[in-house]
Amino acid sequence: MNTQHPCPTKQLRGLKALNARVRYDLDCLNLPANNWVPPTTSPTGEHVHDVVVMGGGMCGLVAGFALISGGMRNMRILDRNPAGAEGPWITYARMETLRSPKTLPGPSFGMGCLTFRAWFEAQFGTAEWDALDKIPRTMWMDYLRWYRDVLDLPVENGIEITRVVPEGELLRLMLKGGEQDSILTRHLVMATGRDGTGGPNIPDFVQTLPDHAWAHSADEIDFGALRGKRVAVVGVGASAVDNAAEALEHGASEVRHLIRRTEMPTINKMMGIGSFGFTHGYAGLSDMWRWKIMHYSFVTQTPSPRGSTLRVSRHPNAYFHFGTGVQSARMDGEEIVITTPKGELRSDFMILGTGFRIEAAARPELEGYADKILLWRDVYQPPPELVHPELGNFPYVARDFAFQERTPGTAPWLKRIYCFNYGATVSLGKVSGDIPGISKGASWLAGGIARALYAEDVNKHWQALLDYDKPELLGDEWRASDWPEDAK
Repeated sequence: MNTQHPCPTKQLRGLKALNARVRYDLDCLNLPANNWVPPTTSPTGEHVHDVVVMGGGMCGLVAGFALISGGMRNMRILDRNPAGAEGPWITYARMETLRSPKTLPGPSFGMGCLTFRAWFEAQFGTAEWDALDKIPRTMWMDYLRWYRDVLDLPVENGIEITRVVPEGELLRLMLKGGEQDSILTRHLVMATGRDGTGGPNIPDFVQTLPDHAWAHSADEIDFGALRGKRVAVVGVGASAVDNAAEALEHGASEVRHLIRRTEMPTINKMMGIGSFGFTHGYAGLSDMWRWKIMHYSFVTQTPSPRGSTLRVSRHPNAYFHFGTGVQSARMDGEEIVITTPKGELRSDFMILGTGFRIEAAARPELEGYADKILLWRDVYQPPPELVHPELGNFPYVARDFAFQERTPGTAPWLKRIYCFNYGATVSLGKVSGDIPGISKGASWLAGGIARALYAEDVNKHWQALLDYDKPELLGDEWRASDWPEDAK
């Protein structure tokens, strides 16, 4: 496939035509809808937003589009990163291509003109589409930038929400960056991605190492500095493999995967059961079934993609060591000495492909009340063979992604904060982070927020109903008839 140097004029002409098609289709669907939510001000007269979306990556963009499509337009999307660098795609994601099939509709929200395919074919044509195997990672980011622009989504960059403070029936968002120190909102959507309800999983054994000796796969890593170095990569999941490949391609003298498992996981179980039925049916299952399904997914582990794994194994200086979970690590001069069940290994640098942990208390935005959030361990006690502490840490969110209280009445504002990120997976399935179900999840989210806003304002809507007096009939459309004299 040759998409590196398309004809600029043809490419621009194709995108202009697609943009016009998007605008026409939106017009046909009467989107974005007119705002129907009555304006709100605080007791001191401060403007109150109906919804603020935290994060302008893929989840935040489709959530924002779902909200304005539903007529909730008093809304802002805030992202701490520079414009065009939202999400992981050009920061810590290091795979060459996406795992997901290219044909998935993704964040298109049911509109063919908003799919990656429509965007791709508008620039490169159908022949190149047919030849495309997987979506290049950086191209996916280009697509998301276009998605944001063509829909004119109100993303504000360089603004970070540092804390969420309940203030009566409202939420005060403390901000870093931008022109305001804080703003008020009625509802907050945490569209914060893979680490949205926790943070990087950092094993205890690195606490004995200096910061310069190791990095997590989500960190910014100077791979050029690893040329000629021995690198140990902990884990064999997708992020571990992608980082190992980067190190090898930048000239590392060797890269050794230290893998706790005794065998390489090879089957992506969740891909095998993905369907319309699973997307809509999973959230309605009993706690027992949801736990059982997710437990099986966790213990079998999703393998790294075939292409990513081959990207590593094609190097003769790449090694996969199974049954070598790290027991401890220490420094010996400038070397890292790593102890495993199979003995010691000396290395120059360690990369943790250990994923992310779920821990609401780790989120600075929720400081002071994260312990009041209802978790799965508070609700469901699995049988001994299905015990899994990590699953128990996931928040037990409502059908609309809202956090729930561990003890009713202690933190009623939690229902105004929506966990539209990886943290909702055990409760609702893969509809708040992964490409296949993201549009469905956004639809559920927007519907739930609309229900909440309408219920909160029901007295205003009732008064609007009473006050509405625009006649459809003007009085000249009919004439009253006399009763017939011979009627019995």
